[in-house]
Amino acid sequence: MNVLLPQPYLLFLGETTEPGYAKTAFGLRDWSPQRCLGEFSLPGATVSTGLPFLTPVQARNAGARAMVIGVANAGGFIPQTWIGALLEAMQAGLDLVGGMHARLRDIPVLRDAAMQYGRRLIDVREPPAKIPVASGRRRTGRRLLTVGTDCALGKKYTALALARAFQAHGEAATFRATGQTGILIAGGGIPMDAVVADFAAGAAELLTPDADPTHWDVIEGQGSLLHPAYAGVSLALLHGSQPDVFVVCHEPGRDRVLGHPDFAVPDVLDVIDLTIRLGSRTSPHIRCAGVSLNTAKMDTGAALRLFDRESERLGMPVGDPMRGGKAFERLVKACLA
Repeated sequence: MNVLLPQPYLLFLGETTEPGYAKTAFGLRDWSPQRCLGEFSLPGATVSTGLPFLTPVQARNAGARAMVIGVANAGGFIPQTWIGALLEAMQAGLDLVGGMHARLRDIPVLRDAAMQYGRRLIDVREPPAKIPVASGRRRTGRRLLTVGTDCALGKKYTALALARAFQAHGEAATFRATGQTGILIAGGGIPMDAVVADFAAGAAELLTPDADPTHWDVIEGQGSLLHPAYAGVSLALLHGSQPDVFVVCHEPGRDRVLGHPDFAVPDVLDVIDLTIRLGSRTSPHIRCAGVSLNTAKMDTGAALRLFDRESERLGMPVGDPMRGGKAFERLVKACLA
């Protein structure tokens, strides 16, 4: 479950126009900035991490050792329009790191070029072999899972921030990555959406084994229990991780499911109720500690007022891990209570 990667990185953004699909690039920029030298994109891209634009040759001359595909499009495929840029990176002396469902090594032209130039094709969306079927057996240790009202709205950031906050409070805590970006940040984990469905809950058990009774596993959530496409991954992760505590993640103002505009984003209360009902099957005492809001599109005053309103409406702490402050500290304390 551990991944050794050539660093530092050039982040590849393709021709992406939807920021939500560039979560790998943004995640690496925000949580592993020391590993990121710049970004490289194709004509038509409107998304940027704010890092310097570097060609693969410029990045290699600056010390980069790999180009990481920084986007995760719907379906996880590698478009034909990217092939030229991926070949250019290998010609410049960079290895390729991908987290897509499509494997770099399964594309003949890339595989041939990697052999020609002596480059590596590294696919991190690769589950371990011989994952067991879930047992449902209770395990020692404490566990927290982030759950969402939709995809790509802060579950990973919330888990990372909570793990760091727990450690600052003197707690033993480990961030457990369940997606390609989290694995790239943490250096290990299991890509839950790449596991055969019958073994997905078992993979979550494998990721969060028996631990010291005081140790926290802070588990990166995936998808949403009410997502029209990805609910199965979310449910398997909930049942297998057996969280004692969960935190709901939501983006204010997002009213339609990302990539599925015919479906409304569910209310936070509906997600809390459903998570408790389904989660109690393997974790009878599961509880919701609070809500993490992604308020990146709001000014500070509006965000703080929203925290107060939602906290009163829901009867629990509400904050934003990226803003921190008193609201987020109340959420941390509620998780540890």
